[in-house]
Amino acid sequence: MFIFDATPLIYLAKAERLSVLSHLDEPRLIPQRVYEEVVTVGLDAGYPDARRIEHRVEDGAFDVVSVPENVVFERFRENPNVSDADVSVLVLAGERGATAVMDDAYGRDIADVEGIETRGTAHLVLALVRDDELPGEEARETLEAMLDAGWHCSPALYAKLLSKLEELA
Repeated sequence: MFIFDATPLIYLAKAERLSVLSHLDEPRLIPQRVYEEVVTVGLDAGYPDARRIEHRVEDGAFDVVSVPENVVFERFRENPNVSDADVSVLVLAGERGATAVMDDAYGRDIADVEGIETRGTAHLVLALVRDDELPGEEARETLEAMLDAGWHCSPALYAKLLSKLEELA
């Protein structure tokens, strides 16, 4: 099961590549707070990527779920460096034994301390290539489209990703 944070959804939507996630065999969940941040606020601001995400939810590619504000939620929420949306991703992934899909290094550090598995957007794309669910060229085009849309990736990491793609293809 995968719990999606805002950044992977936004940049895959901006790159018009959300469809690659349909190759994932496990359920794909979006916490309600993430949905509100990305889709509700995004639609109000007129962002086309928000509409793309909304359509994928309507098509059943993602389920939007609420996250209870329990003791763990409140503990994470005390950290001023983590948004309520990020807290929701971490709490839901922890409760369900799922993988939090997030690119934010700080959120991933918190997850590591709490024993919550995380993966970034690039990892999912590479995993789909590894599992023969996505051709290597389409994966490279997806990463390039995300970069063109403003996704942050250091040149060193991008070089490693391309090298890994060549190895997998």
